[in-house]
Amino acid sequence: MKVLLIEDEEDLRKIVKTSLIKEEYTVETACDYGTALEKVSLYDYDCILLDIMLPGGSGLQILDLLKREGKSDNVIIISAKDSLDDKLRGLELGADDYLTKPFHIAELNARIKAVLRRKQRDGKNTLEMGNVILDLSERCLYIATQLVPLNRKEFDILNYFLLNKNRLVSKSALAEHVWGDNTDQADNLDFIYSQIKNLRKKFLGNHADVDFEAVYGVGYKLVEK
Repeated sequence: MKVLLIEDEEDLRKIVKTSLIKEEYTVETACDYGTALEKVSLYDYDCILLDIMLPGGSGLQILDLLKREGKSDNVIIISAKDSLDDKLRGLELGADDYLTKPFHIAELNARIKAVLRRKQRDGKNTLEMGNVILDLSERCLYIATQLVPLNRKEFDILNYFLLNKNRLVSKSALAEHVWGDNTDQADNLDFIYSQIKNLRKKFLGNHADVDFEAVYGVGYKLVEK
């Protein structure tokens, strides 16, 4: 998978690029409007991470070009500008998602995976594994066509695992993704075990083809039985 990172802050650009390379993406970068415009005009990318405020021009101008070329649906805007108008304008121009700085790298990785999976599914807004289907639009779970109720945290946890299926997810990464900065106030991560336990009960009670595989002291994998 080929990712273009358009970001003028050098330190952030290096951190994000290093993280994406570890995820085994091919990463190209642009640090200003002119370079970014040249790259999106000449090449195709599976995902574009786009800052709005760039030396020489606006990321929204680049997004407008991508929309006219039918390539804006794989763009994640990453910007320090938390203006509702900017966010709405970006989404109107076809951006897939919007992430405000500062953000956690784990959250960015999850957003990228979501974009890539939707791209691979031709826009179908579900995540699937075995007989488990998570509808991202309706925020609901189906196991072999049976609707299974989930609370908000259970949905967020299962969403994250389906984005990382068959991969080891550490407790700290999961807590950071689902609970954000509030995890800093927790004495331990036992609350994750409780949520996983509830999801496993729902899997078992509805004959799901998937289950959580615990890796002692580290985290969990979502695997097919």
